[in-house]
Amino acid sequence: MPDLIRPLAYVALRLPSDSLLVLEVVPNTTISIGKYGSFQANHIIGRPFHLTFEILDKTDASTKSSLRIVPAAELYADIVEDGDTSSLDLEDGRTVDNQDGVEYEVVGQDGEVVLRTNQNIIDDSGTQSMTMDEIEALKIEGTGSGKGLIAKILESHNGLDQKTAFALAKYTLRKARKYMKRFTVLPLDVSTLTKWILLEKEPMKIMELREEMIALIGSWANIHYAAPDCTAQDHEGLGKHGAGRWLMIDETGGLLVAAVAERMGLLDTLEATDQESDVKGPSSNWPESLQEKGCSESGDAQGRLHTTVQQRAGHQKSKALSNVNTITLIHANAQPNLSLLRYFNFDASNPASLHPMQQHLKTLSWLQLLTPEDDNGYAEPEAVSDGILQNWKSGKRGNYYRKRRRWERIKSIVDETRDGGFDGMIIASVMNLTTILHHAVPLLRGGAQVVIYSATVEPLVELSDYYSTARRTAFVTSLPDFQSLPTDDFPVNPTLLLAPTIQTVRCKSWQVLPGRTHPHMTGRGGSEGYLFTATRVSPAEGKIEARGKFKRRKTAGRDDTMMAESQKVNTDTAI
Repeated sequence: MPDLIRPLAYVALRLPSDSLLVLEVVPNTTISIGKYGSFQANHIIGRPFHLTFEILDKTDASTKSSLRIVPAAELYADIVEDGDTSSLDLEDGRTVDNQDGVEYEVVGQDGEVVLRTNQNIIDDSGTQSMTMDEIEALKIEGTGSGKGLIAKILESHNGLDQKTAFALAKYTLRKARKYMKRFTVLPLDVSTLTKWILLEKEPMKIMELREEMIALIGSWANIHYAAPDCTAQDHEGLGKHGAGRWLMIDETGGLLVAAVAERMGLLDTLEATDQESDVKGPSSNWPESLQEKGCSESGDAQGRLHTTVQQRAGHQKSKALSNVNTITLIHANAQPNLSLLRYFNFDASNPASLHPMQQHLKTLSWLQLLTPEDDNGYAEPEAVSDGILQNWKSGKRGNYYRKRRRWERIKSIVDETRDGGFDGMIIASVMNLTTILHHAVPLLRGGAQVVIYSATVEPLVELSDYYSTARRTAFVTSLPDFQSLPTDDFPVNPTLLLAPTIQTVRCKSWQVLPGRTHPHMTGRGGSEGYLFTATRVSPAEGKIEARGKFKRRKTAGRDDTMMAESQKVNTDTAI
C-alpha cells in the first residue's frame, strides 16, 4: 500500500458525517464533495494518507478554495481537555462526572446514581431561535469553514444551559458533522471499498458481503503468500501443490478476487506505478492540452489522459504467466466481471498493463474447462512460415502475432486448470452449487479447503446433506459406478469432502457508556450471509473391508473372579 497520494489513484474520503466517498484523483481537476464544498485535486497529490484537511472559504484574491491541514492537537483537543479533570462540583450541590459525561443531582455514598438531570430535558424545535433561512444565509457567507456557523447555532439555543455535559457534547458533535468542512483522505483497500458499497451503493452487486465475512473467508481458505521454491507434484504427478494456487468462482464483481489478491500481496501497485512512471513521465511531460485545461467535470480530460498512457505503454510485450501465487477464476460469460478491480488500477481488458495481477490472475469460462474443443479461442490458429510473414504488411503481421499470443495464453490456462492440484477453492455464486462442486472439487489436491458463501442458508443446508455421513455411508456401501454420477441420490461424490460445516459471523457496533450500553439501532439489515466449509480428501479406491484374527483380551480382575467362581462350583459338587 503506497504511503503517498498518487495521481490517477482511487482514494476514499471520510466526510464529517462519517460517510465515505470513493473517487479518482485526476490532476488538474476539481473534486466536489457535495454540501461540504470542493477543492483542487493537485492540493492533495503527493501528501501522506490519513491527514485531515479543512476547506477554507474563498477570498477576494482567489476564486478557488484552498485547503488547510488540521493538526492532531486541534482534532483531539476535546479529548485532552476532558481527561484533565475527573469531576466538577457545581454551586447547587450537583456533580458532573467527566469520565462518562453525565451530570448527577443525587449520588449515594457508595457511588450509586439516584437521579439524573437529563431525564427531564425536552429538545424540540422551539429551543432554536435561528431559522433555516438564517442558517442557509450564513452557510453562503462562509464563516470559518463552518466553525463560526456552529458557534452561532449554539449561542442561539435557548435550552443549552439545561443540557448535561454528555448531552451538550452529543449536540455539538451532531452540528459539527453537519456543517464542518473537513475530510480525511484514506487509502482504498478491500475493507474500505466494501463499506462504501454496502452503505452508499448497491449491496446486491456484491451479494451483501460484509468485511468480517470476507476476513472469515480468507481465514478458512488459508489464503497466504507461498514461497516460489515451496512447490511439489501431487501423488498423481498432475499439477503443483503448495505453490499458492487458488480456484475461484466469483460473482461479486471481483470483490472476492481483490480480497484474495490483497492477502497474497498482489494489489500493491507500488512497483507497477514506479515502472509506469517511465512510460507516463512526470506531470511536466503530460500533453500540453491537459496542463493548460484544468478541471473537466465531464471526464474528458480523464479519458484523454488514460488513452495517452495506454498508447505509450501499448508497445510493451505482456509478461509470461506465473506458476505460483495464482488466482484461477472460472466465469460463465464471454468475459469475467471484474469491474471492481478498476479501483485498484487493474484493467483486465488491457494486456499491456504492468499491474502484478496481470501475471497472477488467470481466467477461463466453463465452456473452456469442460469442453475446450468447442471453444474457438482454444483452437490453434494456422501457422505461417517466417518467409511469408516478412511479405505481409505490419498491421496484418501484428494481428497474426496477437492471435498466437492469445491462443498460447488460453491453452496454457485451460491445460493447467484441467490438471488440477489447487490449494483451495472459494465460491460466491448464485448458480446451482451442486453442479459447480461436481466439476470443481476433483481439481483440488488432498487437504485443500473449500469455502462457499451464500446470502441465504438454504442452498448450503442442501449441500451439507449431500456430503453428510449418512449419505457417504450409503455411497460406500452401494459403491455405484463413478461414471454414472450425478444421480438423483448422489448429485455429487460424497467421499471427496469431509467435515462440512455451516457458520456465520456479524460484527455489531455498540455504544459503550455507563448505564447506556447497547448496540446501535441504526445498523443496516440485509442478508445475514453464511459460509460452507469442508476439506478435500482422497478416498481409498475399492471396497473397504476389515480383515485379521481378533482375540478378546481378558483383564486380571476378570480372570481372578472367574477362577474363584470355578473353585466354588467344584466344592459344591464334591459335597
